[in-house]
Amino acid sequence: MSLYKELGGEPAIETALDVFYEKIDGDPRFDVFFDGVDIDRVKRHQAAFFATALGGPNAYDGRELQRAHRKAVRKGLDEELFDAFMDHFRDTLQELDVPEGAIAEVMEVTYSGKDQVLAG
Repeated sequence: MSLYKELGGEPAIETALDVFYEKIDGDPRFDVFFDGVDIDRVKRHQAAFFATALGGPNAYDGRELQRAHRKAVRKGLDEELFDAFMDHFRDTLQELDVPEGAIAEVMEVTYSGKDQVLAG
């Protein structure tokens, strides 16, 4: 079974992204990156990205990671903020009672793109 299915597929990813972006919205360190950004659009792209990355349907048609994060890097996205962002994501998965083994797998997938994101 794919990690995508194990986690609950599209509904679970959408729920996780909703909870996650509430955390991001409440963290002033990220205001500069999301001011004026259509968060629903971001969530749609991320949901498609995660579906593909976690073994679900390949519906991602967005930009490559480096290009997609270019503006954020210019605004100050660095390793410390990337890690803080990912801490919120891990906290979200824990809050949603995702098993630790699955959290580790998801985090491995998301951290695998760190160099590309920060090269933006």
